[in-house]
Order: sequence, then structure tokens, then C-alpha cells
Amino acid sequence: MKRRTIPLALVALVAACFLAIPALSQEDMTTIPDQGFAAHTRLPAVFNHDAHNEKAGISDCTTCHHGEKDGKRDPSQDTSGIPCSDCHTAAGKPGRTPLMRAFHEQCMGCHMAKKKGPVTCGDCHRPVK
Repeated sequence: MKRRTIPLALVALVAACFLAIPALSQEDMTTIPDQGFAAHTRLPAVFNHDAHNEKAGISDCTTCHHGEKDGKRDPSQDTSGIPCSDCHTAAGKPGRTPLMRAFHEQCMGCHMAKKKGPVTCGDCHRPVK
């Protein structure tokens, strides 16, 4: 009996490991990355990237992650994976939108235009559940 149980247990363990890989491959973002801010006046904005995009029907990354060309926003360049604070700083750079305003214009601007989604401070800046 033991001769059969151990190999079956090993097969089950290996199968469980393979099934767990997709769950571990990418964590859902629960707050917007905020490493570009020196100090916080509010909690970080709660944001689940994948759930948001699915609900909003967003499949094109450049809808939110845009590049820049000749000092102007260029949505043809996908900047996914590059922190917003690489280009937008808390203090602001000449010709660049400051980081906080960039976040707020990006999110609230879209929500107001579509008349959907949160637009008040407490709707986004709240404790993570």
C-alpha cells in the first residue's frame, strides 16, 4: 500500500505546484504605486488594475500608459512597467505635468468624461480591504 501511496502523493504535489504557478505569476495591484511622493496627505489610492480594466472594457495599455514626443503626450508609445514618477515628479519638471496632477487628471478625467467611476478623494484614498 505504501509503495503506491508515495508516488501518488508526489504526483499530486507536483500537479498542485503547477496549478499554483499562474496565481503566483502576477499579483493584482491593490494601490497605485506612489514611490514618487515624498510625503502623503492621504492614503494611497486603492486600485485593482486587472479588475478595473475588465470592468471598464480597457484592453489597450496606452489608454492609460502613454509616452511623450516633442514635449507632448504620445499615446502611441506604451509605457507599461515604467513608473509614472520616472517622467512626472512630485515637484514637477518644466514642461511636464506634476505627478499628483497627472494621476488625478488621468483617472478623474476619464471617470468624469464617461460619467462612471469615483471622482471624490475618499472614493479612491481609503484603506485597502
